[in-house]
Amino acid sequence: MRIPVRVYYQDTDAGGVVFHAQYLAFMERARSELLNEAGIDLGRFAERHGLLFMVHELAVKYHRPARLNDMLSVSAEVVKLGHASLVFRQRVERDGELLVEADVTLALVERGRMRPARIPEELEQALK
Repeated sequence: MRIPVRVYYQDTDAGGVVFHAQYLAFMERARSELLNEAGIDLGRFAERHGLLFMVHELAVKYHRPARLNDMLSVSAEVVKLGHASLVFRQRVERDGELLVEADVTLALVERGRMRPARIPEELEQALK
């Protein structure tokens, strides 16, 4: 899954360079779109199953900066599906040039107790 993202003023620091944490927000959008495309509405999923996705681990490598008004391509793919977690491989590119890459591990937790929860069959099938 790839989505286009334009860099706005609010995404940058005083020098017009994308603030490092903003890339994580771009990646979050791509993950959400991947789930939407797979037929998983996060709001309905949380209500139906009482489960939430929480970032458990991030491994990010910054290669080159993006700047104000750049058009970026942000990708997300599931590379590992565990019993209670998912690992996404994500990339942010500009005109095919790799700017940032990350592996993002999301844990599924019970909303009320905030304890790990097994991935429902519905989600597992949608992401295969």
